[in-house]
Amino acid sequence: MALGVVHTIRRFVDSTRAVAAIEFAMVMPVLLLLLLGSFDAGNAIVIYMKVRAATYALGAITNQYGIGNAAISTTTMSTITGATSAILSPYSNTPTVMIISQIKATTATNATVSWSYAVNGTALTQGATYTLPTNFAQNSCGGTYPCYVIQASVNYTYSPMFGAFLTGPINLADSILTTPRSSVCVQYNSVPSSC
Repeated sequence: MALGVVHTIRRFVDSTRAVAAIEFAMVMPVLLLLLLGSFDAGNAIVIYMKVRAATYALGAITNQYGIGNAAISTTTMSTITGATSAILSPYSNTPTVMIISQIKATTATNATVSWSYAVNGTALTQGATYTLPTNFAQNSCGGTYPCYVIQASVNYTYSPMFGAFLTGPINLADSILTTPRSSVCVQYNSVPSSC
């Protein structure tokens, strides 16, 4: 009896039938996770590139306005921010927060918010202190103060299709600072009254 059991165990250990099926069953979940993860990562990269393009467009369009006839109204600002829908297409514009602000640098180290406009978020508080990057005002203003800068930022909340249970929503964000092109500052709803 003992010899038969030993023989059966030895046959079981030496058997190579169905090894490929067992190996495939062990490797397949890992391969499936890699496939689905690469799909989510690819979408996240594409959306992030679109967020960067939208941020640049908001800054580039806004900095072309000025004072007087070229001032921005709320309707114009709505049109400017509406451009992000075309840029983010075919992805939804719903999880997007856009903020466009004008920052007034009074010295190389001090700056305040001149005006701010937001979509799906909270605008910066007018008159609040704003921290510019080190040496930004010094390099952009050329020693002439006050100096104005347009700040545009876009935040997009990306919810992965397959990896949401692992990561949850991912915040994709970009921000840009540009100087006005057509005049010293950009006027939004009569603010500032002059530059």
